[in-house]
Amino acid sequence: MKTTTRLLAIAGLVLFPFAQSHATTAVATHGALAVKGNQIVDASGKPASFAGPSLFWSNTGWGADRYYNADVVAYVQKDWNATIIRAAIGADKNGGYASDPEGNYAKAVRVIDAAVAQGMYVLVDWHSHDAEKNPELAISFFEKIAKQYGNTPNVIYEIYNEPLQSADWSKTIKPYAEKVIAKIRAIDPDNLIIVGTQTWSQDVDKAAADPIKGFNNIAYTLHFYAGSHKQELRDKAQKALDSGIALMITEWGTVNANGDGGVDKRESDLWIAFAKKNNLSMCNWALNDKDEGASQLKNGTAPDGKWLDPVLTANGRYVKDMVRNWDKVKYTGAEPASK
Repeated sequence: MKTTTRLLAIAGLVLFPFAQSHATTAVATHGALAVKGNQIVDASGKPASFAGPSLFWSNTGWGADRYYNADVVAYVQKDWNATIIRAAIGADKNGGYASDPEGNYAKAVRVIDAAVAQGMYVLVDWHSHDAEKNPELAISFFEKIAKQYGNTPNVIYEIYNEPLQSADWSKTIKPYAEKVIAKIRAIDPDNLIIVGTQTWSQDVDKAAADPIKGFNNIAYTLHFYAGSHKQELRDKAQKALDSGIALMITEWGTVNANGDGGVDKRESDLWIAFAKKNNLSMCNWALNDKDEGASQLKNGTAPDGKWLDPVLTANGRYVKDMVRNWDKVKYTGAEPASK
């Protein structure tokens, strides 16, 4: 089956004919995003959701940062019809912002500027598993971003990628988030802020039970890997939504939680149906060539964005198809057939 029609097989979704390009860009169409109840809405007040890739860790010396360039961003917008991209700025590991602030900030700027030029939304992600140990480092980064881009509707702040299971939501993650949010809001009063949740951004129900108050336009992060996280996590996410908080899927995988394995098409299709039902945005991990199932590019792919399907992995082909057709897919309520 051709990749541009494969989504017809996704149960619960109806695929309409794919259009190669929009008359206007995503940001020109939707404008500044905001939180209204449990929904992320556009400037007209209507729920809005977007799909695109997440870049891999930006850390200097790791190799994935070569994809942090304008050619790559232009490629996913023009060839995939991506409306959002995520810059995963490594925070505190070797080669991250802590040891190379200028280099990693420059990478963030390259992606943001390229996304703005393409009319895309861009998640600026503080990619850490223990950010609460050094909130001042995160604050220094996001204050710079807010001063430079606070008037730019494209920019979304993701202030904590994946807190660990041991990091208690109410005692550890929430106080960290409140510190960082306050500093961002002192500069940028309204751009969307996404807050990571406990257990690698899966315990959204704990955030729903004790949400952040006193700030506007705050949503919460939901992460999953389809090969490992299934109906139980969807039920947890639905409970959080029903409790009144807004969610964004800032990172997800078609494979196992360790980033490897094959594409779990059935569970990935179910997750896409769940996202469409609830108007959730999705950024797939990862636009990189690491030799693992989650990578969208085959090992050794040049960072020039001049890519045809043969350089895409099985995950890359699946995700390209999904992103291309995102605006054409409507949720019908049907459930997938058994294997």
